[in-house]
Order: sequence, then structure tokens, then C-alpha cells
Amino acid sequence: MNQKNTTEMTEFVLLGLSSSSKLQPVLFFLFLVLYLLTILGNGLIIITVTFDSHLRSAPMYFLLCNLSFQDLCYSTVTVPKMLSHLVTYHKTISFQGCITQMFFFHFTGSTEIFILTIMAYDRYIAICRPLHYKLIMSQRTCWVLAGTSVLGGVIHSITQVVLILRMPFCGPNELDNFYCDIPQVIKLACTNTFVVGLLMVSNSGLVTLTCFIVLLISYTVLLVRIRNHLAEGKSKALSTCASHLIVVTLVFVPCVYIYARPFQTFPADKLVSILYTIITPMLNPLIYTLRNAEMKNAIRRTWNYSI
Repeated sequence: MNQKNTTEMTEFVLLGLSSSSKLQPVLFFLFLVLYLLTILGNGLIIITVTFDSHLRSAPMYFLLCNLSFQDLCYSTVTVPKMLSHLVTYHKTISFQGCITQMFFFHFTGSTEIFILTIMAYDRYIAICRPLHYKLIMSQRTCWVLAGTSVLGGVIHSITQVVLILRMPFCGPNELDNFYCDIPQVIKLACTNTFVVGLLMVSNSGLVTLTCFIVLLISYTVLLVRIRNHLAEGKSKALSTCASHLIVVTLVFVPCVYIYARPFQTFPADKLVSILYTIITPMLNPLIYTLRNAEMKNAIRRTWNYSI
């Protein structure tokens, strides 16, 4: 395919969640409420950790603040565009806008996965090596780990986007989703996509699946160790690890479903996309705050101080 054909695609049409004119206003208000709750919940965690000196200096809450920021960005990459399409007739996105959305979608998503992995490491050190915890998880180490997760997200996302940009697009231009993502975009390329699809599955799906399995094993070992060996603070440690495990499951299971298989369309794809782009970023703050007395007390202190 020559270079001229690769530039003919100027925009994509997003088919969205529903073509029903009666259902779209209902979906708009529903997802607007969920998005506002996502902003409120994650923003509250970020503000609380930032202004509470005790939480700010604790590695677990420093990482939780980073996770909330990524959740906020992750949802913002897709939801505002989806909301605008629910109230407008022209449901299009430019080719450059589509590529940009894919870059930040995978950047924030992969960074979040790396942060969750670091949080598992943090809990392992806190439970298995408590006497060395402050030395190993120093503030400098936390900043380095957070920076590394961002760098890893950039590298992952650039790799994905470069592979897409090297492919020719000359029509059709309809994406059966409410945002731009690789599984849908790659199907529209005017070339054989088998090798690129295999690289995408390896880069996203297998890496995500491997991380998920490692994290499940890690938290299982930690929960067994807490139950059998930890005496002091057992309830708090169990609650913390359980919360982390719930969030890990909510984040990883949909990603494994979408990316660790051939890029084919299945009826549940859009529902799963809603789960990990809208529902999970909203639930994460609730899971962490409702099961964490220290966080709830810090929120009360911050609220009382502000008023």
C-alpha cells in the first residue's frame, strides 16, 4: 500500500454504546454521574494524602495517591469524548485524535498496572521484612519506583502507537466502540495484520496476564503468612491486602479478557470496556477508603481543617 493511501484516512466514526436516540440521554446522565463520582473519589484521596503529612510520608499512601491520579487520568482519556458523542449527531474523531487517545489510554493503563505491582512489593516488604521496611521503602525509593512506572508506561504506549502508525488505513473507518483502542483500529488497516496483532497480544495481553498471575500468587502468599504468622496488626494487614487484591482483580481481569486473545469481536466486549474504563476507576477509591480506618480518619481531619 503506497503512502498516498495511508493518508486518506482523516477520521474515524465511533459507533458508541447504542444507536437508540431514546437510550442515549439515559446513558449520558448515568455515565456523567459515574464520571463525577470518579473525579470526586480519586480527587479526595489525592487531596487527603497530599495535605496529610503522616499519609504523605507513608509509602503505601504515596503509591495509593499515584494510583488515584492514574485512575483519574485513565477515565478522563475516554469518558468526556464518549459523553459528548451521546449528545451529538456527529460521532467522529480525527485520525490524530484517535492516535493521541490510544497513546494516553495505554500510557495511563500500563502505568497503573506497574503501580499496582509496586504496591504488592510494598506490602510484601511491610509484612515479611518489617524491621527493614523504612530503610527499603524510603521516600527516595518510592519516587524512583513511581518514576520507573511512568517510564514503563511511556515505553509501552509508544511501542503500541508506532506499530499502528506504520500501518496503512484507507477505509472503512467505523470503530465498534466508544473510544479508540488497538483491537478495533487494527482491523481497519489495509494490510495483513497477523504479525502486528501477534506483537500487540504479546506486548499487552501476555505481559498483563503474567503480571496478574504473579500478583495473585504474591497476595495469596501474603494472606497465608498473615493468617499463620502475624500476630500484631493482623486485622489491619488482612484488610489492606484484601483491598489490594480486589482492586488488582478488577483492573487485570478485563484487561486480560480484551488483550490476551486474538483481536476478534465478542458480544461482551463493550460491557467489559465500560467496566475497566468507567466502573473500576470509580470503585477503587471506595474500596480503599471504606476498608481503611486510617484513610477515613485522615479524610475527616482534612475536611474539618478545610471548613
